[in-house]
Formats: sequence, C-alpha cells, structure tokens
Amino acid sequence: MYSRSPTLTCSTMESRPYRALVFALYQLSLIAGIALMPVALLARQAGLSLPVHRLVTRLGTAYERAGGTP
Repeated sequence: MYSRSPTLTCSTMESRPYRALVFALYQLSLIAGIALMPVALLARQAGLSLPVHRLVTRLGTAYERAGGTP
C-alpha cells in the first residue's frame, strides 16, 4: 500500500493568481530589503540585526513551490 504525503493541488486558474500574488510579495520583499539596507547597517553597528533575509527566503521558496522560478 502506498501513502501519499498531503500536497496542495490547485487548478490552473487557482494557481495563477496565487503564483502572481506570491511573486509580487517576493518582489516587494526584495525592494523592502534594499530600502532598509541603511537602517540594517546602522542597526548592525548598534548590535541588532533585521531578519529581512528570512522573509525573502520564505517568499522565494513559496514562489518556487507555486511553480515559479525566481
């Protein structure tokens, strides 16, 4: 007996808007990361770090899972 892991299956019409939304969020996270670079540099000098890289990585992974290629 075979067992399948649960996967998200969407029709083409459902996956296109989702993929477009995740792509837009991914692009916005890249823009936010670039815009926050001076703040991140100042925060690093103060001993703090901004976890923008986690957001970018998670959205990139979500976009790849949705069928896109960032």
